Amino acid sequence: MDAKKSSHDEGLMLVVAMTSLAMVAFSANSLLTRAAFQTTAIDATSFTAIRVISGALTLLVIAMLQGAKLKPSRTGWWSAVLLFTYVAAFSFAYRDISTGAGALVLFASAQLLMISYGYCKGERTSLLGVLIALGGIAAFLAPTASAPSLSAAALMAVAGFAWGGFSLLGRSSDSPISNTAASFLWAVPLVLILMFVQRKHLSVDTMGITYAVLSGSLASAGGYAIWYWVRVRMTAISAGAVQLSVPVLSAVLGVLILSEEISWIGGISAVITLGGVAWVTLTAKAGQQGRSSAGAEDAIR
Repeated sequence: MDAKKSSHDEGLMLVVAMTSLAMVAFSANSLLTRAAFQTTAIDATSFTAIRVISGALTLLVIAMLQGAKLKPSRTGWWSAVLLFTYVAAFSFAYRDISTGAGALVLFASAQLLMISYGYCKGERTSLLGVLIALGGIAAFLAPTASAPSLSAAALMAVAGFAWGGFSLLGRSSDSPISNTAASFLWAVPLVLILMFVQRKHLSVDTMGITYAVLSGSLASAGGYAIWYWVRVRMTAISAGAVQLSVPVLSAVLGVLILSEEISWIGGISAVITLGGVAWVTLTAKAGQQGRSSAGAEDAIR
């Protein structure tokens, strides 16, 4: 009996540790992108291309090691387009928005899109929670001395909507790693087209390339691989709730590493937004045992 309990405790500790590592990886995407534009000469197009290509190669290796096959699907190109839109808008937005603010807008946009989709499909959750989340994000973006640029926030919202759509398309996948790897690979031609269009504005340096590779290979590909391992070992409610930590972690990392500042108004608005999203997410999943809400579990990546 003691041996079984000890084994269970060790397994639980491993899940907690790997979950924490996955959340740090997702938060690191925001930190690495923001750091690249704040401290290096790399441009958003080059960062996007390097992140997608390095992520594609890393996921391809992981899929091969797992013996998974990259099979084309009916939604494959749509997934690639949404993935490309997410990564590109994410990069361009982080030129003018802080680490924590960007993560909050991304998270809220992705979750609210998937919640809206579920509502249209007959799911029911707390409308008051939706209103609280929307009110919090409106207060967060209201014009003040510390408010993020509206253009950058709009771009990050586009990134969030694109990621939400990508998650909805892939939620029924029985092989998430191989499908994500395929989407990254099919997004490569799109980033090459973007580089051609922006060829006169490209700029790279060693540290900028390093940040982009780390974002693509470790924070994205590595983070996804860890999260997919964790996801099958926890409940739907836990999976949705634990991702609330990502904007908070991103903000903390931004303050500690990049010396960014958080105003009292911004902090309170962020807490209200996350509280509203948590209320909606937990209510929806508790009410339906969530096949139709499964996509909301993978909103932050």
